[in-house]
Amino acid sequence: MSTKRPPDAPLQPTFEGRYDVVVIGGGPAGATVAALVAKEGHRVLVLDRSQFPRFHVGESLIPETYGTLSRLGLIDALRQSAFPKKYSVQFVADSGKVSEPFYFDEHNPGQSSQTWQVVRSDFDKLLLDNASAHGATVRTDAQVLDAVFDGERAAGVRVKTGNDQDSDTPRTIEASAVVDATGQSAFLASRLGLKEPDHRLRKGTIWSYFRGAQRDSGRDEGATIILQTPGKKSWFWYIPLPDDVVSVGCTGSMHYIFGKDRSTPEETFNCEVERCPALRDRLEGSERTADFFTTKDFSYYSKRGAGPGWVLIGDAFGFIDPVYSSGVFLALKSGEFAADALIEALQHGDFSESRLGGWQLDYSKGIEQFRKLVYAFYTPGFSFGKFLQDHPRFQRHLTDILIGDVFKPEIGEMFEAMGDVIPPSDLEPHVACESDE
Repeated sequence: MSTKRPPDAPLQPTFEGRYDVVVIGGGPAGATVAALVAKEGHRVLVLDRSQFPRFHVGESLIPETYGTLSRLGLIDALRQSAFPKKYSVQFVADSGKVSEPFYFDEHNPGQSSQTWQVVRSDFDKLLLDNASAHGATVRTDAQVLDAVFDGERAAGVRVKTGNDQDSDTPRTIEASAVVDATGQSAFLASRLGLKEPDHRLRKGTIWSYFRGAQRDSGRDEGATIILQTPGKKSWFWYIPLPDDVVSVGCTGSMHYIFGKDRSTPEETFNCEVERCPALRDRLEGSERTADFFTTKDFSYYSKRGAGPGWVLIGDAFGFIDPVYSSGVFLALKSGEFAADALIEALQHGDFSESRLGGWQLDYSKGIEQFRKLVYAFYTPGFSFGKFLQDHPRFQRHLTDILIGDVFKPEIGEMFEAMGDVIPPSDLEPHVACESDE
């Protein structure tokens, strides 16, 4: 198959010689690490196989993204954008009870308490263009075939680009460090045998986009809403976007969402909407503007996040679940942490595992706060409302996690009070829609 550049594709910058850092993947994690390392004057090359802007799900930003976005110099651009402002998150329990909104400024007043619901194609391009503006060389026609190792140390990559002169011949790019920011492809983790599924979170999702759906008024207009169906068999996200569009996705266990007795994604989605009156009412009169998308069995982690000359960031390091919108935050934050480690590594000429991945111990503890909250969310019979009635002092801890302030050890006290937050096997019996009445 030819990989020659089509006539309407943009010209790509040339790249040659040795780089300080090669970043595989130009999404939020890769663009963040590239911008911050290049800003310090280092030679950075970003390689991605897709043209930007490109479609991607995961539109909701949580407040703690503000710090990294500010460091990247992008707050003014986001303020001037058409992205809806997000001030809160709200939950509808499987009983149908609607929670009060969790307003972020009631917990942490200040500019960072307001965030955005973003169109990922535009948001990701903004980040990648920012990396280029800070001096990184960015190629979006590049297929990385493999990492090059000198013994146990990563020393570069083998890559094939879409340029006519090198479309059939891979080239080797040498680098002092290789960053895997390939998202759920998990390029290095997969090749090194490090990727492990989270068997307690074997979930699948069906989602699409709707125009003309009901929105709340005032500062609730841009709120993320999480709605559970009876028996916690599934849940929906409801994320307002520009142009009167909302992103709506349905998530449940693989067995339940994609079981043998299920038919098409559209029929399954519509079946679950009927089981969720609060969502059905919001979608009444709306028009679907895209096909249905699906993703399956997406929860995993890497047994190791760094090695000599290489480091994993963002979803390449692991992915939990979409329910608390942690993906972009963890991508940005891991990109920032990795950038600081790489800058120090370049200063000291030390590309050891401890130097490149020293930040990952505390980072992983933060990930576990999200993961445990997800376990609690899926546990049948567990109610956050009832838990907070019995333990009101943990209201702040819960809100800490919802905004992304997860890198502090005292949050763990809340999970000790919860007891068993581990969900049951995903192989629970399937309950057909007609029997839920």
